[in-house]
Amino acid sequence: MKDIGLAMLLEKFFEEWLRNQKKVSPHTISAYRDTFQLILRYAERRLKKKPTQLVLADLDAEFICDFLTDLIKTRKVCARTRNARLSAIKSFFLYVSFLEPEKGVFIGRVLAIPESRIVRKQIHFLTAEEIGTLLKAPDLDTWVGRRDRIMILVAIETGLRLTELLSLKWTDIYMTGSGGGSIQCIGKGRKERITPLSPSTAKILRLWKTETEPLASAFIFPNNKGICMSSDCFQKQLEKYRILSVKHCESLKTKKITPHMLRHTAAVNFLQAGIDLSTIAIILGHNSIETTQIYLEANLEQKEKALKRLAPKNIKGKRFKIDDKLVKYLKTL
Repeated sequence: MKDIGLAMLLEKFFEEWLRNQKKVSPHTISAYRDTFQLILRYAERRLKKKPTQLVLADLDAEFICDFLTDLIKTRKVCARTRNARLSAIKSFFLYVSFLEPEKGVFIGRVLAIPESRIVRKQIHFLTAEEIGTLLKAPDLDTWVGRRDRIMILVAIETGLRLTELLSLKWTDIYMTGSGGGSIQCIGKGRKERITPLSPSTAKILRLWKTETEPLASAFIFPNNKGICMSSDCFQKQLEKYRILSVKHCESLKTKKITPHMLRHTAAVNFLQAGIDLSTIAIILGHNSIETTQIYLEANLEQKEKALKRLAPKNIKGKRFKIDDKLVKYLKTL
């Protein structure tokens, strides 16, 4: 098979196909970009080639399968994340199939890689005690600590997805005269939605804006270079604060705090506050209320309240005794 430079194909894929032809959202661009950054790092370790030296033939079906396995082993990703990475890869190879139809067999093997079966697990979220402990962990005497604290607070209060949170700019924040505010973002499927902020969180954001003195288009939660923070960076910060919080809250010892857990926590808090599922679905940007119903299963407090309402009153238990005829019959069997 003729060697085709991977760099040229990737550039065409992102610029011509995703941006100009399909006009996908910035969140999709970011997700696909992260996938291929991981592939390039893996290829550099395994093939001992720099990204600019890679050719399409290097990314055969065996290589892609090994890469996906490595994600699970080294990065401990779940089946859903593994499938999302595979979806980005297949989208790229489908585009290449239009450019290089003679590579059909080679590309077909990659497109035939199956998705992992997803086992639906119980939703995990943070309790009020765990939230309070986690928010006390960042060092407020440092710029990074103050940034991380308000970032975790906004995530728990709004339920924004990680990509939505990281890409927030000051132009997306609206402050009201009553002291509160709201966040405007574009989520999955290019759905634009507005999420309210409590007066206390809005006040902290105002102070943070004054401290950072940003440009109008600047990111609200930048890294130390002033650019958009990576998802890996935020995940590492969460793990650092979890470890610091364990000595004050024992239950955090067995929990793996992820950005998505903060989103789950926000959803459960909405539910416990008495907000109906339809409204929660709108706040979280869900396509269907069926997606939001998983939080009903996770919320033990709601289950206990339901059982109390349904529990029969003044019913005394009575021990069951088997009569002699039945005992004699059973012995004949």
